[in-house]
Amino acid sequence: MLKSDATPLPWFKALADETRLRLVRVLSRHELSVGEITAVLDMGQSRVSRHLAILVGCGLLGSRREGAWTFYSAVTAGPAAAFLGCLAPFLDAAGHDADLAAVDAVLRERRLETRRFFNDIAADWAALRREVLGDLDPAALVREVMPDRMAAAADLGCGPGDLLPVLAERAGAVIGVDSSPSMLALAERRTHGLPVSVRMGELEHLPMANGEAAFAVICLTLHHLPDPAAALAEARRVLAPDGRLVVIDFAPHEDEAMRRRFGDRWLGFSREKLTEWLHRAGFDLAQWSEHPVNNGLVAARAVATPRQPA
Repeated sequence: MLKSDATPLPWFKALADETRLRLVRVLSRHELSVGEITAVLDMGQSRVSRHLAILVGCGLLGSRREGAWTFYSAVTAGPAAAFLGCLAPFLDAAGHDADLAAVDAVLRERRLETRRFFNDIAADWAALRREVLGDLDPAALVREVMPDRMAAAADLGCGPGDLLPVLAERAGAVIGVDSSPSMLALAERRTHGLPVSVRMGELEHLPMANGEAAFAVICLTLHHLPDPAAALAEARRVLAPDGRLVVIDFAPHEDEAMRRRFGDRWLGFSREKLTEWLHRAGFDLAQWSEHPVNNGLVAARAVATPRQPA
């Protein structure tokens, strides 16, 4: 219900326009940058920015600045979010199917860009990662919270397979998933003779069965993904009810060069944002620790467990 001091009149006024209805419909489903929004709506940036300003000004949309990029999405809390929730069935009929198809194309291009980047730099990836991480050893961070014995473990976004032998120390079977053929080829060579299978796939659509893994790791991968929240939801699907997920990624930073040099899409994640996504995916945050690395960056480790039914 609306608070007594909240009035829906500015919201109705803002939505009395076809373009703004289309924007709200699209941004209720995805967070997009200004450039991506202009591509989806096939409109000039100045026109799109004017409509975005109206929707942000009345509180229906929120914006998030990250380095040189600004992302927009529908608000998810408060009276405005409740208002949009009531309108959801009608918003579905307010836009063009072409808008959603264009969003799908944008997201596909995001994933293809990431795949091309990692295919191109696969051979140099270890040196590039050492340049950033310095003396920090992700394997040690994983070992500290890894169960002593488990039937199956998974590295989601395994890259060249650095962590796969670590998981094989305590797991009867290990699964490595990545979208880059070049990275998977390196991972296969690295794990020859170990009980490891590598599978090609996107983290938002994992090639794994429900509850297949007792332990899963997403190490320095989320910040490359177009939709980290979807990847965490998929991790929950493939994790056993008594399993454990470890996420290692950067805390928020402003090093815009990371986008160019390492293909980063997100400039790190706050504890609050990652906790929100984990909770939405069905996890509870069990542990959080931060570890300084090179160039003023900080790596954070989150340990999460599936939320148990009340």
